[in-house]
Amino acid sequence: MNETEFNAQVDDLMLAIEDAIDDSGANIDYESSGGVMTLTCENDGSKIIISRQPALREIWVAARSGGYHCAQVDDRWACSVTGETFSTLLNRVCSEQLQEAVELGNL
Repeated sequence: MNETEFNAQVDDLMLAIEDAIDDSGANIDYESSGGVMTLTCENDGSKIIISRQPALREIWVAARSGGYHCAQVDDRWACSVTGETFSTLLNRVCSEQLQEAVELGNL
């Protein structure tokens, strides 16, 4: 995958995250700027940062529970630390920080 394809895929993923948050009703605000998406948990103001790393062709997630690197494996994003899919990882860290179940679907 070249950088243009990577950026297009990450753009699509970030739009899907925005739609999923809107559809879920979760108490999460989001903001995107310069390839970085910041999710703010309304219960305590904590943040989850999702950033693209084009040189490595990875998506990084920074949450209260740690930092995670996700790469494409068999046409899906997977965490190199936990083995979780990106969707599972994002649902988990959002649920942990909101202290309530969050289901953003399969992104």
